[in-house]
Amino acid sequence: MNEFSDKAVLITGGGSGMGLATAQRLLSEGARVVLAGRSPERLDKAVRELDAGDRVLAVPTDVSRPAEVGALVSRVEEGFGRLDGVFANAGVAGFSRSGDVTEEAFDDIVATNLKGVYFTIQQAVRLMTGGGSVVVNGSWLTHRGLAFTSVYAASKAGVINLVRTLAADLAPSGIRINAISPGYIVTEMFEGIANTPDAQEACRAQVALGRLGTAEDVADAAAFLLSPRSSYITGQELRVDGGLTTSVPL
Repeated sequence: MNEFSDKAVLITGGGSGMGLATAQRLLSEGARVVLAGRSPERLDKAVRELDAGDRVLAVPTDVSRPAEVGALVSRVEEGFGRLDGVFANAGVAGFSRSGDVTEEAFDDIVATNLKGVYFTIQQAVRLMTGGGSVVVNGSWLTHRGLAFTSVYAASKAGVINLVRTLAADLAPSGIRINAISPGYIVTEMFEGIANTPDAQEACRAQVALGRLGTAEDVADAAAFLLSPRSSYITGQELRVDGGLTTSVPL
């Protein structure tokens, strides 16, 4: 089944982790994929790994800068002509006690995680003239208060609320928008934070299903929400967290 045949999907933060896994998943179903990310080197490596020829377009982009997002969408229009889906996945993490948060750190996190998502969607939907689906990357931390995460969690809470309001705003254009909120997913970012075996085991022990998540777990959920199989779902949040936020493991 190639349910994404001839569909064009933009993935921000597409050079690694959940974004790259989602690109792999969509390409396997016939999609054309645009990868955006800050690092040209990482994007080049991702393109080589995907090995999908002209079905992949990579555009270095800092989503915290709306002018770069506008240029990205223009490149997509030149290359693919339209968009059928968007995975607004780009994000940065920064953890510290609230008393230690600097204005610079605050601005960097919010500019990427909230402002970047907002303007990615605003610019991208102009190419979604035939309708389509937008998926944004949230976080389990919007459901449980964890010390050291105040700015990061607040930026992700803004994204979840944005999904609800934009669902109403974009519905007349035939565009759906939903969020995925991952739990503990083993990516480069996760391993940089939980950087010892003991730390990773402490995370795993909190998960009802008894394992850490994979980037492919998130990719499968993103593919579902981007596909016609979710055609009556909008304004929703899907937690891909192994029961982390809802269940207490035995």
